[in-house]
Amino acid sequence: MRRHPRRGPEAARLVTTAAARTEDGPRPDPSPRGAVVGHRIGITLVRSAWNTRVLGAWRVPGSGPVILAGNHTHNVDGPLVIGTSPRPVHFLVKREAFVGPAGAAMRVLGQIAVDRGAADRGAVADTLAVLRAQGVIGMFPEGSRGAGDFGALRSGLAWFALRSGAAVVPVAVLGSAERRSRVLPGLPPLRGRLDVVYGEPFHVGDGSGRRGRAALDAAAEQVQQRLAAHLASARALTAR
Repeated sequence: MRRHPRRGPEAARLVTTAAARTEDGPRPDPSPRGAVVGHRIGITLVRSAWNTRVLGAWRVPGSGPVILAGNHTHNVDGPLVIGTSPRPVHFLVKREAFVGPAGAAMRVLGQIAVDRGAADRGAVADTLAVLRAQGVIGMFPEGSRGAGDFGALRSGLAWFALRSGAAVVPVAVLGSAERRSRVLPGLPPLRGRLDVVYGEPFHVGDGSGRRGRAALDAAAEQVQQRLAAHLASARALTAR
């Protein structure tokens, strides 16, 4: 992989700028440049901290709006998707995580704060702006950490896919919650094997362009079936 010697200074400069903008007024829009830096950091993390096997990343469309839909069992799942995706990702992250220097860093690296307990117009606007700009959004459609089986999904993913016409790519993150590190108990074992499996992209809806309640319900059911099927396939493929 090509080295990026300016990564450290560039990231520090961006974080400083983001902190100032957050204090002065409204949060900055998701930064494409920041997402590129975040992507490089994610690649380094994924390759150095764990033995990460990536399968099917070539299935992510090389251009156009994309939503990466991952299962969620551990806090490292988001960084794993960011670091294994072939394109920079703007991830939807719970607002509670955006505190202090870490929050400023996530904001400047193009991540999107979302209030899970209310209709968050700012997060909706940010997400649609990224997709309109032909970017990549990452989200956990289950809404929070849990069994990671795509058993209970919120309707947000289906709504964004219908509204934007973005391709949805299922992502199975496997192994992150199986064991804990003895050195850092909050993380998977260092250099332990993790699997990230990307599925076939698909579009929701019937092609009619309808966005009403019936269309949303049908899209949500379609999304749930496709994600659950991909997870089952990924588990069989990786024997996890």
